[in-house]
Amino acid sequence: MTEVAEIGFSGTKAASVVGISYRQLDYWARTDLVRPSLCDAAGSGSRRLYSYRDLLELRVIKSLLDAGIKLESVRKAFGYLREHVEADIAAATLVISGNDVLLCDGDTLIDIVRRGGQGVLNVLAIGSVKTDLDASLVQLAELGVPAIPAASAADAPLAIAQAV
Repeated sequence: MTEVAEIGFSGTKAASVVGISYRQLDYWARTDLVRPSLCDAAGSGSRRLYSYRDLLELRVIKSLLDAGIKLESVRKAFGYLREHVEADIAAATLVISGNDVLLCDGDTLIDIVRRGGQGVLNVLAIGSVKTDLDASLVQLAELGVPAIPAASAADAPLAIAQAV
């Protein structure tokens, strides 16, 4: 089986692709909402390197916040998703009801924030978020912005500085 090197994205590129400010991305990383899985910052001058899955999680978080879910509830929801969803997160469907976030698991809705709530106002199929993210990455590639291979994560500060 051939192993494919995972592509990494600098914090600036990740923020741009996801549609958030770099400051927001930095805050989410420092408060452990989403830590970059390829290369985390390790002191002054070091750079973070985000994977595709990290970008997907970031885009879902942004979608939940845009839907009016409070950041505290988003943190609880992602804690639950990371613990209980073993398959690809893009296969999950979240139901947003007021400040409640429910996971659609077959015929069951699980309130992953409070274990309660009624009335469905919005459904966020994470697969559509994945499709939007893929389109953003294609646009980035068409603009000639290179991604950074994860294998070079040890040299990430140098590689990112050269790519930016």
